[in-house]
Amino acid sequence: MMAAAAVELESSLELSFSGGGGGGAGLGSLPPARSRIFKIIVIGDSNVGKTCLTYRFCAGRFPQRTEATIGVDFRERAVTIDGERIKIQLWDTAGQERFRKSMVQHYYRNVHAVVFVYDMTNVASFHNLPSWIEECKQHLLTNEIPRILVGNKCDLRNAIQVPTDLAQKFADTYSMPLFETSAKNPNDNDQVEAIFMTLAHKLKSHKPLMLSQPPDNSEIQLTHGPKPALPCWC
Repeated sequence: MMAAAAVELESSLELSFSGGGGGGAGLGSLPPARSRIFKIIVIGDSNVGKTCLTYRFCAGRFPQRTEATIGVDFRERAVTIDGERIKIQLWDTAGQERFRKSMVQHYYRNVHAVVFVYDMTNVASFHNLPSWIEECKQHLLTNEIPRILVGNKCDLRNAIQVPTDLAQKFADTYSMPLFETSAKNPNDNDQVEAIFMTLAHKLKSHKPLMLSQPPDNSEIQLTHGPKPALPCWC
């Protein structure tokens, strides 16, 4: 079921991109608004907080209930950067291999950026990052695709197992900026925002997938301020 849903979603994106699916606009009607869509995949072990991070960015709050992701979880948020309407799509994959096998080929299609997430209170999730990076390579995601490393759960200060200096060395090795944040702590909301908006600003200068879609009321107006700093925050 999950694989079929992913195929259907990918097909709908490709149909919109190709201009198919129902002909042109009717007489006297305006053409649908065009907006760029950035597909960002969020990768990491199970229970590191991938779903909570995407939910925090798209809904502005921590989810009341969280369950293990089965297959792929998909969320999007519309923003305006420098007057341009952009949709940020966040694809959150299950961290457990048995839930991922049927979805991987769809998950890695048309990717514009990658967010690698580890749990700062679980050193094993940090040590597993190279395997996630290798999986990206196997699916032909080149180093030119923007990447960010995120350490989640920094609010649990007494349980931290991955020191910032170690994480920073790893991020430097793979030429990634490092963010340390908490999807749960409302005081870290600006930091979660900065993670995905850093990628959105970087991608804006490129030409990702264009879709024809009618305007909606979910757009969130953002002003183009200084670019978020790349050093880690906690």
